[in-house]
Amino acid sequence: MGKSKDWHRDTALIRSGINRTGYQETSEALFMTSGYVYETAEQAAAAFRGETGNFVYSRYGNPTLLALEQRLAKLEGSEACRVCSTGMAAIFASMACQLSAGDRVVASRALFGACHAILTKILPRWGVEVELLDGRDLNAWKEALAQPAKLVFFETPSNPVLHLVDIEAVSALAHAVGAKVIVDNVFATPLYQSPLALGADIVTYSTTKHIDGHGRLLGGAVLGKTTFIEEVFLPFYRQTGAAMSAFNAWVMLKSLETLALRVEMQTKTAKQLTENIKHHPAVLSLSYPGDRSHPQHELASRQMSGSSTLIAFEVMGGKTGAFQFLNALRLIDISNNLGDSKTLACHPSSTTHMNLSEDERQALEINEGHIRLSVGLEHADDLTADIQQALDVCRGF
Repeated sequence: MGKSKDWHRDTALIRSGINRTGYQETSEALFMTSGYVYETAEQAAAAFRGETGNFVYSRYGNPTLLALEQRLAKLEGSEACRVCSTGMAAIFASMACQLSAGDRVVASRALFGACHAILTKILPRWGVEVELLDGRDLNAWKEALAQPAKLVFFETPSNPVLHLVDIEAVSALAHAVGAKVIVDNVFATPLYQSPLALGADIVTYSTTKHIDGHGRLLGGAVLGKTTFIEEVFLPFYRQTGAAMSAFNAWVMLKSLETLALRVEMQTKTAKQLTENIKHHPAVLSLSYPGDRSHPQHELASRQMSGSSTLIAFEVMGGKTGAFQFLNALRLIDISNNLGDSKTLACHPSSTTHMNLSEDERQALEINEGHIRLSVGLEHADDLTADIQQALDVCRGF
């Protein structure tokens, strides 16, 4: 068998990070321990000085977490990884570990609601200047990055209406003024987009989504160069307690074994659903990067190797029409989660992005009639039938 660096992606999803104990177990071991022991006091002191390979406390590191981190790093093509308790813990820690009062952050306006709150409510209280812009507009990035910045942050595709940001172009602009680039890659998944290869410095995930993939567990991940993870991120991570639980890490290790199978099937179904519903009279607009009607389809084709498991569409009748659509669904569940094996639909204006003002939602082009659909593993024909009958209900507007 070849070395791990020669493995194909699907092999790495199953084999990376395995470090069997003396019992030679087939499945990865689960280390449910908060602390560790030492043979001597001298060894304990050396471990705390970082001179040995000993684990010292599971808030700092754990063998099960390490296995997941090594597997995710292999998948992402990253030098290092740390997993966190939630996706938001990962995003917040990746920013907070680098920022001080007086620093400047430039970010795309098209963000998940909690990310928007970090940038517009929390960081400004710390004396951090934040500028939001239309991430699709390269000229807006050029203007904003004509002056120094500490960080650049964006999601692509964005939550919930799937706007894209040109990772390579924005990274080049950011680096020219000394800024580090953080990309939230949740919607693309590590299978379909490699921000580090396109010039980004740091990648974050909510592993709650496709990586767990079954709606069971919370988790997050931060990936980047070893120097960043060890010298900048780890001191903040260790002292603020963002570590993932060992049990969650163990379950996600097993979930990674089927990640490619799940996401590829979900994407195939999402493409089919897009074709089946985009011409329905009740659908005012539809956004899907893999469809030629998407205004950034060329960019999607260039920087993504696959499309997405997410579809955004607007139904007629505004909020009333959207609620009628959701309430008419018989198979698909109403839920604000995504990346699940079950197909889920939500109304972003009243759930995930409800804390944004109406002006902010309009700037993001999130209308009252918008639905975000996370495609699961059910048969495409059953999903099509459910969506079409629900669309028929709100067709009367």
